[in-house]
Amino acid sequence: MTITVINGPNINMLGVREPGVYGEKNYADLEAYIETYAEEKGAEAIVLQSNSEGEIIDFIHHAMGSCDAIVINPGAYTHYSYAIYDALLAVGLPAVEVHISNIHKRDAFRHKSVTAPACIGQICGLGFRGYTLAIDYLLEEADTND
Repeated sequence: MTITVINGPNINMLGVREPGVYGEKNYADLEAYIETYAEEKGAEAIVLQSNSEGEIIDFIHHAMGSCDAIVINPGAYTHYSYAIYDALLAVGLPAVEVHISNIHKRDAFRHKSVTAPACIGQICGLGFRGYTLAIDYLLEEADTND
């Protein structure tokens, strides 16, 4: 199974941006964590990041036909990008939305996700582990659908 993992704006600033919220580890640590975990599970994770909404949409479009599922952390686009929502629906791949922080314990504007309804579910507030839980879920679902 191949899973495209898409990270949105400012995720590349991990370790620098609000370490009290996002932790001390940097983006390279996150990439290695996800790729190693997927490999240990017999899967492949293609980890991508962009600060551009259009490029994130391109990543989603490219996933169709090249992978089996998507894990997405849309960053701030979570709260207002109907274009990312539409792209997730358009490709028809199972997707799980992940957030490193608990968006429901933060600013009020972060409580609503417009992209989550295009996903199977949402995992938030569990740090990097949210990504591995999403991968586990997608792998288990694939096994039950075989």
